[in-house]
Order: sequence, then C-alpha cells, then structure tokens
Amino acid sequence: MIQKASTHVNQNEPLLFERSSAGKNGYQLPPLDVPAVDPEQVLGAANLRDSIEDLPEVSEVEAIRHFTRLSTWNYAIDLGLYPLGSCTMKYNPRVNERVAGIDGLAWAHPYQPEALAQGGMRVMAALEDALTEITGMDAVTLQPAAGAHGELTGILLVRALLESRGNPRKRILVPDSAHGTNPATAAMAGYTVQDIKSDNRGMVDLETLESLVTDEVAALMITNPNTLGVFESNIIRIAEILHAKGTMLYMDGANMNALVGIARPGDFGVDVMHLNLHKTFSTPHGGGGPGSGPVAVKKHLEPFLPVPRLRREADTLAWNYDLPSSIGKVRAFYGNFGVLVRALAYILAHGGDGLPNATGDAVLNANYIRKRLEPYFELPHKEPTMHEVVFSDERQAKLGVRTGDLAKRLIDYGFHPYTVSFPMIVHGALMIEPTETESKLELDLFIDAMISIAAEAESDPQLVRTAPHNTRIGRVDEVLAARKPVLRWQRK
Repeated sequence: MIQKASTHVNQNEPLLFERSSAGKNGYQLPPLDVPAVDPEQVLGAANLRDSIEDLPEVSEVEAIRHFTRLSTWNYAIDLGLYPLGSCTMKYNPRVNERVAGIDGLAWAHPYQPEALAQGGMRVMAALEDALTEITGMDAVTLQPAAGAHGELTGILLVRALLESRGNPRKRILVPDSAHGTNPATAAMAGYTVQDIKSDNRGMVDLETLESLVTDEVAALMITNPNTLGVFESNIIRIAEILHAKGTMLYMDGANMNALVGIARPGDFGVDVMHLNLHKTFSTPHGGGGPGSGPVAVKKHLEPFLPVPRLRREADTLAWNYDLPSSIGKVRAFYGNFGVLVRALAYILAHGGDGLPNATGDAVLNANYIRKRLEPYFELPHKEPTMHEVVFSDERQAKLGVRTGDLAKRLIDYGFHPYTVSFPMIVHGALMIEPTETESKLELDLFIDAMISIAAEAESDPQLVRTAPHNTRIGRVDEVLAARKPVLRWQRK
C-alpha cells in the first residue's frame, strides 16, 4: 500500500516493522578468524532458535533514515519555548555538556579508590558548598536521584529526628497549592496527610494553620513560591507557628528558579528542603531522567543525612560511613554524577552576580506574559507573579472551549503546550513558565499565538475544540487510550 503523503517537509514515517522485507540486513561481518564452535553444544538446544518472529529486517540506510526522520518530529528545548509551568524547562548550555564530557569525569568509576577519585569528589564538595550558600542551609546531601526522591529523603530525615526525640508523630500538613508529589511522599514515609485550603490570595491561611498544628503534626510540606506562582509572604510567621509546636518546615524547592540569589529558604525558617538540579540548575530534563534532587538541612537534621558523607581531611577528601544516626543510603553510590557536574558548571559560569540576574529575568519574563495575556484570559489570583503565571479558561469555557483545547491548538502554532489543568485548585488552569532562557522575540511569538487562539475561541470555537489540525496525528480519544491502551504492535 502506498504511504499517503503529508504536507510536512519530510514524509510520514511507518514503523520499522512495516518497512521490513525478508532477507535485508544492515550489517556485514568479516570472515571468522577464530575456530568455529557448535552453538548447540555451547548454549544447549533449548536456547537456540532458527529465527526471531517479527524482528524487522531492514537495510542500514533504511534504519538510519527511519530514526533521523523520527528525530525531526521531536519538540525540544533546542527548537523552541517550553512554557510548562512548574517544570522549569530551560535551555541547557553546551559548555555544561563539554565539562561533563571530560574523560576524567565522564569515565570515573564509582568503585575506584578514593585516592584516584579526588577530582570527582572535589566537584561534589564544591557543589555541596555552593548549594549550602544558595539555600542558606547548613548541610547538603547529593544522593537523591530526583525531586520526589529528595522529598522522601527529607521527610525520612524529619521522621528520624522526631523518633530520636521519642515521638515520630502521625500527620503531615500539605497545602492545596503544593506539588502533587508531596502527599504521596508523606504517605510513603508512614504519615497521614491533612490538606490545608488556601485563602483568597492563594496562600496558606494562617488561622487555619494555627488550628491544625498540634503535637501530632510532624511537618508542613510547603512549595514556595507555590504552584500558583505566588510567594508565601507569611513564610516567617508560618515557620514560627510550626516551631512553637516542635513541627518541622519542609520546603519543596522545585520553584527555586524564582529565588536563587535573591532569597534563601534557610533565612526564613525552613528546616529541610530539596532542590531540582535538572530544573533550577539547568541539566537535561524530561523523558524520565536524568535528574537530581539534593536535600539541604539545618544543623539539627544533619546527623541523620544519608551515608556516606564527604569528609574534609587536610588536602584530601574521604567518604565517612561512621554516622550512627543516619537514615542509611537512599541511592546506589553518591548521586547522578553527570548531573552534578553540569549543575556546578552552570553555577560557576553565572557566578554570584549572575545567578540573581538569571532569577530576575525569569520573574520578568513571567510578568511580561501575565501583563500581555491578562486582557484575554482570566487571572484567578491577583497577587504578584513570580517565575510562573496561572490563568484559567473561565472566559473560553463559556464558549465551550477548555484549557485542553487551547493547548492542543497551540501545537498548530508550533509551540509545546503549557501545563494543562494544574494546579487543580484553579479550575481549567493554564500554567505558564517561560524561564530566563527566552528572549522577548520568542515570548512575543508565544503571546501572539495565545492571543490569536483566544480570538479563534470566540469566532470559531469548533476550530479550537477539534485541534490540532496540522499534526501527523490528529486529536486522539484520550479516554479510550487511558482505558484500553495498546501496548503491543500487531501485524495487520
């Protein structure tokens, strides 16, 4: 059957299975230069087969073109803006990749003796010191492999401290403006979760908090700035309320892109927090990894940090496993080392003056988008915007157009969609985070697309409801896909 042509620069691409023709191969092997052996004798007859069913047979050029064509379909940060709110998808400077690719770092073996690993250990020590200064905390562990992993580590530290005092307590408070992983983390650590409703400003309600903080509450897990892009301006008072009852303040640091170089969580009362190096400190992000979620703590939690810890001994570094109060290991080896190298390169490249400049640009970009789009989309909260802005689809919903429709139409304009329907405390949320990476030119292109889509929702709502129209695959039945996923290719 002839493949139907498309309107795109390159043709539609079938599966390798569909390109397959019996007898093709993409390799040539030289004649055998060692004595031949009988595979049945070596492997056993039960482990041999004459052929592999449905294994595609293609030539080298077909394999190369197949994967090259597929690569041109990808949307990537190198191609354009990722306006995903909460995710902080920023450009990854190539110098970071060059540094991480240095042979002595890229090929460092985790089992090599400490005497031969001093360079890598110094990288980690320097990053720990930098993150300690940036957060205003007293100590940092680089072990956790991602943000949610850092959350779990942090709450396990809280539990260990409280157990050492004789009572691990029972509950953790989580504001409705926190990240969705926070309740799951608390439950995994053995706590029940109690939700705290936001006030009309989109912040933690202090009266509600005071009524809920009892001797049974282990910690409050707060995201600051929260998922509305609003800074919790009462954070110092929140810390005081908690500490008066012996309760810990945990901060989800996923939104640190709004604070680095400007404000330090340790200075406003945070006891423990995690950072996302793959967000704030610009290492490759998405597709399941790699990630890194270092945890920073105040002095009273330091004895419980995961083993091993870096120990400075004169001019050398060593791993210290002699930590009797430690919660133990949370990850094999010492963290995702390549991500750590990239993060340190990013921090050193910016320097002490450059980091707050990057933060300021991120906040400026988000406020520019807010100001330009306010006439066209509903803004549910009027508090100052930090690094991201959250609109709702309230105006468009009256025309039968929802946030998911707007996002799919945005694909037709060549942009990756914003974060859809999150945070859930905003009905029909449009969550947009440009980061500091984007220029005014790129922001204007995105804003113009959003304004155009808002106009389309009024003049031709059906056009938006049925988007995308310019993609190879049209709108899919998401309910059917979720309920009856097709996980295995079947020959027609």
